[in-house]
Amino acid sequence: MEVAFGVLGPVTAWDGAGDVIALRGPRHRAVLARLLVARRRVVPVGRLVEDLWAGREEPPADAVGAVRTFVAALRRALEPERPPRTRARLLVTEGPGYVLRAGPEAVDAWRFEEAVTAAGALSEARALARLEEALGWWRGPAYADFADDTWARAERSRLAELRLHAVERRAEARLALGRAAEAVPDLDAHAAEHPWRENAWRLLALALYRTGRQGDALAVLRRARTLLVAQLGTDPGPALRRLEADILAQAPHLDPGPDRPPTTPWTRPDGTARGQAPTAASDDPAEQVWAAATAAYDRTVAAGARVRLESAVGLLRDLAVTGGGGLEAARGHRLAAITAAAELGDPELTARVIGAYDVPAIWTRADDPRLAAETVAAAERVLAELPPDAHLAVRARLLATIALESRGTRSARGPQAARQAEGIARRLNDPALLAFALNGVFMQTFHRAGLAPQRDAVGAELVALSARHGLVTHEVLGHLVRLQARGALADFTRADRHATAAEELAERHELPLVGVFTRWYRVVRLAESGGARPEEVAAACRDAARPLAGAGMPGLERGLLPLALLCLRVRHGRPAQTDDSVDWGPYEPWARPLVSLAHGRPNDARAALRSLPEPPRDLLFEALWCLAARAALAVGDRATMERARSELAPAAAELAGAGSGLLTLGPVARYLDELADGLRSPR
Repeated sequence: MEVAFGVLGPVTAWDGAGDVIALRGPRHRAVLARLLVARRRVVPVGRLVEDLWAGREEPPADAVGAVRTFVAALRRALEPERPPRTRARLLVTEGPGYVLRAGPEAVDAWRFEEAVTAAGALSEARALARLEEALGWWRGPAYADFADDTWARAERSRLAELRLHAVERRAEARLALGRAAEAVPDLDAHAAEHPWRENAWRLLALALYRTGRQGDALAVLRRARTLLVAQLGTDPGPALRRLEADILAQAPHLDPGPDRPPTTPWTRPDGTARGQAPTAASDDPAEQVWAAATAAYDRTVAAGARVRLESAVGLLRDLAVTGGGGLEAARGHRLAAITAAAELGDPELTARVIGAYDVPAIWTRADDPRLAAETVAAAERVLAELPPDAHLAVRARLLATIALESRGTRSARGPQAARQAEGIARRLNDPALLAFALNGVFMQTFHRAGLAPQRDAVGAELVALSARHGLVTHEVLGHLVRLQARGALADFTRADRHATAAEELAERHELPLVGVFTRWYRVVRLAESGGARPEEVAAACRDAARPLAGAGMPGLERGLLPLALLCLRVRHGRPAQTDDSVDWGPYEPWARPLVSLAHGRPNDARAALRSLPEPPRDLLFEALWCLAARAALAVGDRATMERARSELAPAAAELAGAGSGLLTLGPVARYLDELADGLRSPR
């Protein structure tokens, strides 16, 4: 298998086994990048000299000799098995210079260009799949490490424009397939980052309209107009003006599609307004059943009936497990449903609306802390307002909701609500209610380190209970909980079985978000295998991180990849990343001391440790304390060392961070030993 090259991000090369090829210094990498920009054309040696030293310094006296040295080193790296004094086959001398004879499939940018071109001739479904795959190849801006080099500027711009076109073409495919809700998050970010692209605003407004958000669609068009007039001094083009008029007129040709929001008192379940003809039936039998059922619902259930709100929450619950766009849309509409129920002044209805959203949760950091807090507040208000004769199951669902939405906080209310919900569910012998309550119990088993065995027991009961009663999503949750717990206990044989079981259930029942977690677990498994090189694990981390974009889980996504890479470096005794552009997200306080040390600033590291907050009581609790311990050992901060040893001691038998199923720092015992040695050392 030939060498592959990546330029959609930092310039990288991989060998036939997929391992990263060490390219030595920045000049070597620059020579390779310059030849890749040339796209199989010869680059004269003189041009290489000009480009490599342009704008920086005068070329050395023997610049040509230096370039030849770089080329020779690159040849050895790219063709390590080539016998001495035989002709190179990949980086070839030709005429006055050099040419890189990479195949058409060997460079990710070339494959990306071909994929985008080919998508134009495919059906919408196949085009969407092709574009999703191709956009996943991007690891950052093209030729990211040569942003200031004039020789890369035109190619960087061309590829950036091609990517923007692909993002918009993907959105068009989603809209054509009736998947507007999935398109909204990407388009929102796309328009914000590229506010002068009128097509981005057009597609975003259309997607919002097709998900029933007419007001938001018009607000987007107004925002686009304001930006264009204020910044460019020009009015929106005809396409934006026409769309605004069509939305105001609710023009039939805008075709709302099948993924408008769940039913409200003002719309049919299929998204069409009452009195408006339903959308045309699809040839798909499932779509025909859906259209017939929703039409019957609309005929039977009167407009304004309260049962419509409960039906809407049922749809939101199902929508939340369908993928990133669905999860984000469900989260956004959930609070609207709660608010609408509360406005009707019926506490029992509001309680049912809140408690019906029993979507399993595995990650211990809220995706939207504001929404979580408002949901908890609403649940507490309704609990206080319920009449004495309200059914216990209704109360238990409110309590389970409080336990789930209080995750990651230090409130004593979360654990209390979890215990109360579990107790009621067991007394009522209600399997679905107990599964919901156990999810809340799991979220509240982080009050100290070393609780993987307790979480494993919760996961085991979830799996057994859910399998007996056909509660598929909670059965998957149980397997993921056990995957995490067995990983923390270094029992990868059983963790592997739970990963496989979760993936099989996810495939059978169309639960795409499960793969996000099992993919990251494979990274932990690779890191703990003992045979993987750090570079191989780092590449696996980056691969696992790509699907997080748009997965609808910002509480999981932000800062995770840098944190995982930091843990990998710490475990192998390497300094932290020092790139100032790294977004550490919520993990910045625990990364800062190690980053300061990597910059050679121990005093800054000491100051950062002095202001270090208590890590959240969640799946990364032990990992964050191990990072703090490593920094404290490096600067002799005995106070932090004492705190770390005390907090980590209960987890002495576990792997630090592996309980998250996302990253690992190795055995906690090793850090405890290092802390003990450090504290025994004289001051």
